[in-house]
Amino acid sequence: MNEPLHRLWGATVGRDPSAIALSDAGTGRSWTRAALAAAACGWAESFARETGKTTPLRRRVAMSVPNGAEWLEVFLGLMASGAVPVPIDPSEPEGVQLATARSIGAAFLWREGRLHRLAGAARPPSPAPGARGECLVKLTSGTSGAPKALPVTHAQMAADGRQVCESMGIGPDDSNLAAIPLGYSYGLGNLVIPLISQGTRIICISGALPHAIASDAARFRPTVFPAVPPLLRALVESDLPAGSLSSLRLVISAGSPLAPEVARSFARKFGVRVHGFYGTSETGGIAFDRTGDATLAGRSVGTPLAGVRVALGNAGRFTVTSPSVVGRGRFSPPDRAALSARGELILLGRTDRVVKVAGRRVDLAQVEAALRSVPGVRDAFVHMADGADAPLSAAVASRLSSSDIRRLLRARLASWKIPSRIVALAAFPATARGKTDAESLRQILGAPRTATSISTLRAARQMSAQR
Repeated sequence: MNEPLHRLWGATVGRDPSAIALSDAGTGRSWTRAALAAAACGWAESFARETGKTTPLRRRVAMSVPNGAEWLEVFLGLMASGAVPVPIDPSEPEGVQLATARSIGAAFLWREGRLHRLAGAARPPSPAPGARGECLVKLTSGTSGAPKALPVTHAQMAADGRQVCESMGIGPDDSNLAAIPLGYSYGLGNLVIPLISQGTRIICISGALPHAIASDAARFRPTVFPAVPPLLRALVESDLPAGSLSSLRLVISAGSPLAPEVARSFARKFGVRVHGFYGTSETGGIAFDRTGDATLAGRSVGTPLAGVRVALGNAGRFTVTSPSVVGRGRFSPPDRAALSARGELILLGRTDRVVKVAGRRVDLAQVEAALRSVPGVRDAFVHMADGADAPLSAAVASRLSSSDIRRLLRARLASWKIPSRIVALAAFPATARGKTDAESLRQILGAPRTATSISTLRAARQMSAQR
């Protein structure tokens, strides 16, 4: 399917102009497909007037907008204008946003209702953006932490949305509860493209606290909830009564590993299973746990999505092939994996996480898996600082003491694989993408013990405030 996304959206609007496309739980306002389309056209006309003839067709335009109607107006308006939208994180400071926009060759940045004309932007890559159907640019941090631009075509985005909807059984009559950012790869594939291609309604939450989510769900009755582990854990640990999320038929977890204990607790409390989902910015969705059994047991991330092929290589490396993969349709993620007898994809950790302890090789992912298997441990992160004599350290999300965890580990790991230092946290800090904030955990594990206890408390308080 090579139809541009804005034309797919036009066809969706034409099928039922009066259907609700978007609801904002914060304001209580809803937009029909026709109203949202008209707002996007109005924004495109305003953008054309403001930029005049200085904006070549297919130039990249960065957009820093929180979830809501404005996000979709700008996104759809840019596509209708022939520009290439680049969603960036609106929580970043203005200076960081401007630097990011320039680094990936954006001509403009739309931020807080104002268009910034960017001087000194990097030259767009060759071939020029849009020359091969570029419709948007995803940003991913990569291994260096610096923003990396991933040009994505209309066909690739449409394929990702199609594969997600077919594999998860998401249809036009469903309503997606939008707690994840629309501009991230997960949000694009699970929220934005299903709306554009088939009209699946988006309900933007009023806040990330459990009671706000429950209130929004009671009012707008969503059926699908794409979530991240920290949010699911917060809901489980809240005082919400059973039945608070009764309208949901499908709950999805992606972004980082979900502890089986959290999956089981969520199913018991709210009466709906969590289904694990795995993908990357480069590939879109890769695997999905269709029954929820694998997520409850913590055994895998499910089977490949419809239209996705996974081939194993040496040392656990694997290649993903599908119409949604950026580039030439094939990509090898930086994870190691195996395929079970059930055809499920089992993640074995990153390819760069094998270290030497006293001359012996230790797979940090294996140590993390052993820690997560300890009853009462919800999550684990293992780190080894640079240096020949650096100790192996671990942070765990658990109410158990470090000595109890170490004792229980002796039945699961050789003594030399057990971290010499274990720091127990009330909860792991998370990034805006809902992933474990590995950098914060490295700082905690690298700090002196007194400072660590202070950092731990601060991290826990910040997590509680965010929820």
